[in-house]
Amino acid sequence: MQLRHLAYFVAVADEKSFTRAADSLGVSQPTLSKQILALENSLGTRLLVRARAGVELTSAGEALLPHAQRILIEAENATRSVHEVASLQRGRVRMGATPSMVEGLLAPVLRQFRAEHPAIDLEVHEAGSRDLTAELSTGRIDLALLIVPLASQIPDLETAVVYTERLVLASPAEADMPDQMDVAELEDLPLVMFREGYDLRDVTFRACHAAGFEPRLSVEGGEMGSVLRFVESGLGHAVVPDIVMGTRTGLRRTRLENPPLSRSIAVAHRPLDTLPLAARAFRAVLVEALEG
Repeated sequence: MQLRHLAYFVAVADEKSFTRAADSLGVSQPTLSKQILALENSLGTRLLVRARAGVELTSAGEALLPHAQRILIEAENATRSVHEVASLQRGRVRMGATPSMVEGLLAPVLRQFRAEHPAIDLEVHEAGSRDLTAELSTGRIDLALLIVPLASQIPDLETAVVYTERLVLASPAEADMPDQMDVAELEDLPLVMFREGYDLRDVTFRACHAAGFEPRLSVEGGEMGSVLRFVESGLGHAVVPDIVMGTRTGLRRTRLENPPLSRSIAVAHRPLDTLPLAARAFRAVLVEALEG
């Protein structure tokens, strides 16, 4: 079994097509088929079968896939680490964060890290916590700022809480709203709601249900930017992190009490000693900035 065989196998499993996998790898389809056959022969079993809808994994292929993905991730990390020098003159950090954290927390950290390590490439993935957790598990990103507790536990994923943020009610600037209100008073307000999978959606629904009512939705399905714009346009109100309100002159902030709403933010990554040097250096700057 060779790394090349595993890379070809994972490509076919991802694309569900020998033709598309060959194109993505830059090899001919006969070459790809030959390498897959060599892998199957070395293991003594079929891994892939052709079906009407495309290529499907056999049960043996399904068992091999997560191991193959992990091996390729570790091989890539090893290669990256070898090419990095101790003084961090080169390298890349693949960082994930939710939209509110990108807008409210991450930019100053990126600026500080760039000033200290100008030769390190920075790559930001903006998504919800569930999607970022999946990207961490498959090795597409090195570390991420996530909302905890996580909806599902991922083996070997380490988390450390670095920040607790207050949630507030965002309303149109012209709305006649108090500076403070109880969560129960949300019952009378039309709410702009985030899409499925957003932890802010879950937090809002849980708070409303705990107060004994079903929230009344005016618009739903948005990302952070669109939700804030909908509120600015007068379509309703939204429960959002306080950190996104600072530069929004078209919004009015109301503190939520009884109970106050907050959420914990953690930096998450695979075991620290497996991270590339650049990612470890970025984590140190990130933790210092947020905990300080």
